[in-house]
Amino acid sequence: MGRGDVDANRGPIPASAVAPTCYPDTMELDRDTCYRAVQSRDRRFDGRFFTGVKTTGIYCRPICPAMTPRPHNVEFYPCAAAAEQAGYRPCLRCRPETAPGTPAWRGSTATVARALRLIEDGALDIGTVTELAGRLGIGPRQLSRLFRAHLGASPVAVAQTRRVHFARNLIEHTELPMSRIALAAGFGSLRRFNTLIKSTFGGPPSGLRRRAETAAAAPSLTVRLAMRPPYDWDHLVDFLARRAVTGIEEIRDGAYRRTVHWRGKPGVIAVRRGGRDHLELVADLDGLDGAIALVARVRRMFDCDADPRAIGGHLQRDPLLAAAVHRRPGLRLPCAWSPWELAVRAVIGQRVSVSAATTITGRLVQRCGPALPVPCGGLTHLFPSPSQLMTAKLDGLGVDARRIRTVQILARSVAQGEIDLAGSANAGDLVARLAALSGIGPWTAQYVAMRGLGEPDAFPADDLGLKKAVPDGKLRDRAESWRPWRAYAALHLWAALGDER
Repeated sequence: MGRGDVDANRGPIPASAVAPTCYPDTMELDRDTCYRAVQSRDRRFDGRFFTGVKTTGIYCRPICPAMTPRPHNVEFYPCAAAAEQAGYRPCLRCRPETAPGTPAWRGSTATVARALRLIEDGALDIGTVTELAGRLGIGPRQLSRLFRAHLGASPVAVAQTRRVHFARNLIEHTELPMSRIALAAGFGSLRRFNTLIKSTFGGPPSGLRRRAETAAAAPSLTVRLAMRPPYDWDHLVDFLARRAVTGIEEIRDGAYRRTVHWRGKPGVIAVRRGGRDHLELVADLDGLDGAIALVARVRRMFDCDADPRAIGGHLQRDPLLAAAVHRRPGLRLPCAWSPWELAVRAVIGQRVSVSAATTITGRLVQRCGPALPVPCGGLTHLFPSPSQLMTAKLDGLGVDARRIRTVQILARSVAQGEIDLAGSANAGDLVARLAALSGIGPWTAQYVAMRGLGEPDAFPADDLGLKKAVPDGKLRDRAESWRPWRAYAALHLWAALGDER
């Protein structure tokens, strides 16, 4: 692994600079474009916008099978929350809550992007807009103005829409009691839950319940994770399998399984391919409070909100990447359950092979990680916390003294709050702070941003494999044309090198 200067990340690019999915750069998602997409029911626009129908008071996905309304009877919204705030109810046929994650904030400011990440993590389920704004370093009025400018809805509306649609999914597809669904969806009270369900769907929660497709007996929770095909599940599972740490991760029957520490309690999650347009998550938890935030984290782990056609269409303009993109059009960015865990694994993996790093990390887990009360197959432990590794004895694991010292410096910095390794951390700030620690260079810092935070433009430019793929010494210059998806370019190049081997 190489070392060099930190390559600071650029800020988010303007929406006009992002090529719409599989369409010419000059084409913008204006009113006429949106209407043509609705007429053709073009799946490539699914999740990119929603259509409000004035005559019915309903809003739909572009692929809704209902009769296409006349142009003067429709309005278009960048996200479901904006449509609901305008007074529209979700369609019962196309079910907007099952659309792939909308990229409405793709051209938004970094502040809005971070706020959305925090909302996904439950910031407004247990806190206020004022507290959320404070975490972002701005005032609540400024935050609300930014949301209305970029999303057409307030932070509270975005959070409420997220909770209501998650709750509907559980009502329709599980047999959980309404009180548990309310807690899982992040509602503070059953009364608030009932009120919002009724105002959104025009009836009480019981009216949405139908014979469950699969009875979900507590404490297990089964949820569909919508995504945009194509999705290269085989490559992603192979990537994770070669890095699976004994005791906390395993691949069994085609599913990825791992232990998690959620709301102070241990649990196990399993993710498998569910169908052409979705994955399936099964979470075995001791209590489902705030499960909506857990589902959001798993969606990030498996990159469910990526738009592979847009990413591939951009990257394949470079002849170096064209063949690789063609070979794997559904390649995804596999993220870690915890940025903290990924950071430790990245430090341990410095200058050693993937298999050696995985073996050493497994020894660390067995020595320092809390044991599950009841083992679940090959899953026996949780990954140790920063406070547990601060003073742990790590000699004899196969790690040299320098990396042991780096792990413990990292643990102390995270435990004391000097480094924010939450999933909502700002990628550019995190890279700079990590690279400033003794023993951590730009490669490790960029890799943590890439696979710890899921930053699509993170790029470990000092990687020996990437330098091999671009042997003329102009890797950094060439990578500028890959923005804002340099992380995917790196994955394609690594995969291509693996094919050669």
